[in-house]
Amino acid sequence: MKLRAYLLIANAVSIGIILVSLFVCYRFMLLKLNETLLLTSVTLGAAIVSFAVHFAMTRPLESSIRKLTNETARVAEGRFDGTVPLAGPEEFRRLAEQFNRMSGMLRESFDRLRTTEASRRELVANVSHDLRTPMASIQAFVEALQDEVIQDKETFGSYLRTIRLETQRLNRLIDTLFELSQLQSGAYVFTPERCHADNLLLETLQSHVIKLEEKNIDIQAHVQENLPPLLVMPFEIKRVLANLLENAIRHSPPGGSISIMAAELPEESGFVQISIIDQGEGIDSHDREKIFDRFYRADPSRSRGSGGAGLGLAIAKSIVELHGGRIGVEGGTGEGSRFWFTVRCV
Repeated sequence: MKLRAYLLIANAVSIGIILVSLFVCYRFMLLKLNETLLLTSVTLGAAIVSFAVHFAMTRPLESSIRKLTNETARVAEGRFDGTVPLAGPEEFRRLAEQFNRMSGMLRESFDRLRTTEASRRELVANVSHDLRTPMASIQAFVEALQDEVIQDKETFGSYLRTIRLETQRLNRLIDTLFELSQLQSGAYVFTPERCHADNLLLETLQSHVIKLEEKNIDIQAHVQENLPPLLVMPFEIKRVLANLLENAIRHSPPGGSISIMAAELPEESGFVQISIIDQGEGIDSHDREKIFDRFYRADPSRSRGSGGAGLGLAIAKSIVELHGGRIGVEGGTGEGSRFWFTVRCV
């Protein structure tokens, strides 16, 4: 039975009780006949008006409940694009508002689940691809050695060296995946130390001197005066710097320049921003949104030899987030790129 029917029946019962009371009063001579008839007429008139008012006022209630029921059925089917209009009494409006909020949260949760599932499938596909190439190479060389196809000692040794190199690449990939998993699962222990930004930059640049000289790249470093010490894990932050610097070297033209800057953020107290700016080909806006994802390559044709396994920036992002900072990239196609990240200072 519908809510409107319940309300109308309750109204009818109350009117019936009044009429029965009038009849009882007349039966026991408490009221005269003309008084009883007058009161009965007034009661019936009031009943008609009451039924009309009840009928009119319960329509918004019935409409709100019907819309809420329909939207609930849509949510049960996995469709979260609709909303319940904020109409009717205040209690129903609050109910509709909370339902819309719940529906929006469910939509966000399901969107995250779909994204996670898509990322999981992409991760499995990418890992399979990155493992298949060295495994196929190792298998081919091992089969050649087993079949005694190679008789020359020098070639035999070359095959063994290749197998060792491919095995080392597999180990590095597995170690990197394990480390990334630890970082993103929160299992990595954060043990910060006080250190200075200029020391971190200098040590990172010293380890890349040969690569910089090979491409004749000029380095311009700008560190803000009286920059407060950083509260970081030095080795991990140097990994972030090394990754960003290697990307800048790889994409900068020969004879170009790379700028490195470190300065406090005036709009974000307690944080220092470190930027690395190159003169490379830049990054498309679509790629900028995904460049820090695992295994993502702006150029899918790049091999591990030229572009890495696509894990460096994902690890850099995880390390920066472990420090409570943020990381990003700016610059469009043909404009060069500016990679930046923030870390806390003392």
